[in-house]
Amino acid sequence: MPTYQQFPLPDAGEGLTEAEIVTWLVAVGDRVEVNQTIVEIETAKSLVELPCPWTGVVSRLLVEPGTTVEVGTPIIEVDTDPDGPAPAAGAEGAGQPGVRARHPHESRASSEPGGADEVGAARDELHAASGEPAGSGAVLVGYGVAEGGAARRRRVEPAADGAAPAPAPAPLPPSSRTTHALAKPPVRKLARDLGVDLDAVTPTGPGGIVTREDVLAHSVRAEGRELATYPGDDRPWAAGGVVSPDGRQTRVPVKSVRKRTAEAMVSSAFSAPHVTVFHTVDVTRTMKLVERLRGDREFTDVRVTPLLIAAKALLLAVDRHPEINASWDEDAREIVYKHYVNLGIAAATPRGLVVPNIKDAHRLDLLGLARGLGELTATARAGRTSPADMSDGTITITNVGVFGIDTGTPILNPGEAAILAFGAIRLQPWVHKGKVRPRHVTQLALSFDHRLVDGELGSRVLADVAAVLADPAQALVWG
Repeated sequence: MPTYQQFPLPDAGEGLTEAEIVTWLVAVGDRVEVNQTIVEIETAKSLVELPCPWTGVVSRLLVEPGTTVEVGTPIIEVDTDPDGPAPAAGAEGAGQPGVRARHPHESRASSEPGGADEVGAARDELHAASGEPAGSGAVLVGYGVAEGGAARRRRVEPAADGAAPAPAPAPLPPSSRTTHALAKPPVRKLARDLGVDLDAVTPTGPGGIVTREDVLAHSVRAEGRELATYPGDDRPWAAGGVVSPDGRQTRVPVKSVRKRTAEAMVSSAFSAPHVTVFHTVDVTRTMKLVERLRGDREFTDVRVTPLLIAAKALLLAVDRHPEINASWDEDAREIVYKHYVNLGIAAATPRGLVVPNIKDAHRLDLLGLARGLGELTATARAGRTSPADMSDGTITITNVGVFGIDTGTPILNPGEAAILAFGAIRLQPWVHKGKVRPRHVTQLALSFDHRLVDGELGSRVLADVAAVLADPAQALVWG
């Protein structure tokens, strides 16, 4: 007897209340194993892969990709005993050849004679396209399987004496109602690739099936006209947006990472009094050290950049001034001093700004720090940063120099007391040993929470970072 288990959306970390279903990695009819990744979800912080808690066969996908659901909402249903015994004699449909146990959420099929309805026709065509006999178990999302003849929809019989027909049965709850369009697997894949919502496509195929031509036509109609001010087709920031009829605007819903980033930045900017101090520094010796490390066989498997030296310099400055490694607890009216450094690195991704951190960065040597930076960056760019990777940061670096920017006034990552902006390194005239010479120069900016950090402390921390970047040998004295 089939045993159906529904998997509710879990809290992916830190009390999140909702998430968007991005991509299903399984389909109805697929066999799944415990801990097999079945779906990608996007939380307010990152993209997360969810594992299956059971072994069995996928019977239904309860939420379409692109839908945002609350934690606790069932998202998938798995038959955990697909090879179990048939229903006992006397059960509905038992003993009748070609009749399977009816799913608890399915509508009862009419037993009256007649031809197959749209669902049955779509199901038969799907079987024919896949080379499977009707009733083999291959299914359309949300429609179950049929093993003997096509199911019919419940009909509404007219009342006697010409009275109005009896009202249709009440719809099933959202988690049980079948709302998916009919389409063959290749057409579903095409729709996913084009970003087309199948339920919004007008079907023209037999029995109400959405065809390949339907999807392509809908995609063309949905395309916005090319904007003269935005040439080119590569605009990932506009994904999911709606273009106005005149083609002059695109409106994109604010959600997930972008929504969380906006909320966090507004909260930080208006709850913590920001102060920023600046320092221009000659980093020619740091650039020479970077070149030497790139040729060192100990560092052959890692990427060495000036950011590595800046990160090490900040860690040394925190070690010399640990009071900057703190947070403000508004509820308790306390300052919390951290005895560890989880070094955050602001990373720009297609889904928005994320700030993962290297755990216990203060314990790492230069090689370990380089590896940590490499792993953190690769994970962020792939969109795989987990909520745990972004939790409990203590101080952050934002590398605006990679965009050719000299400096800025960065907003604090919520819960932290300071953030360092590392600007572009430029070869420019500089007075060195009494003569004007071409030197590598950069600008640093340190923003801090003035409730926790006064001007003297902030200035001393920035001066220490600059001292190490100007002469990396200083790290041996302080380290």
